[in-house]
Amino acid sequence: MRLDDVIDLLRALPLFRNVDPEALRLLAFSAVRRQLRAGDILFRRGDAAEGGYLVISGEIVLDQGDNGAPSSLVFGPGTLIGQMALFTLLQRPATAIARDASAVLVFTRELMLKVLDAHPRAAVQLKEALAREVRDFADRTRRAASN
Repeated sequence: MRLDDVIDLLRALPLFRNVDPEALRLLAFSAVRRQLRAGDILFRRGDAAEGGYLVISGEIVLDQGDNGAPSSLVFGPGTLIGQMALFTLLQRPATAIARDASAVLVFTRELMLKVLDAHPRAAVQLKEALAREVRDFADRTRRAASN
């Protein structure tokens, strides 16, 4: 996959939509590609989440019960798994398994912090995007509670 294709995938995500192109270029260039076979485990429930994964091909299924039961949580190309782990230390809430041959780009929290340090404007843009997501989540929660 070409660098510009990765940048386009990142830009399509709400989190990165308005982020400075040079920051996205550095993030895309520095990411590590990981190939998975069908059935390979990307991470396990309870693992320390050290970053996020951008699915670039195939499908990744999240098994929240960690019991192999069918899941409706399926992530395909262009999906970011572990967005909050880009910014803070968390534990994985589910096990992620490749449904078929898949490829992901790995964005560690360390890489994200280096990009934000090198591109302070991008840090502000990401802060604004996260604030919008929190407000939207709060609005959806209020609406659901009032129904």
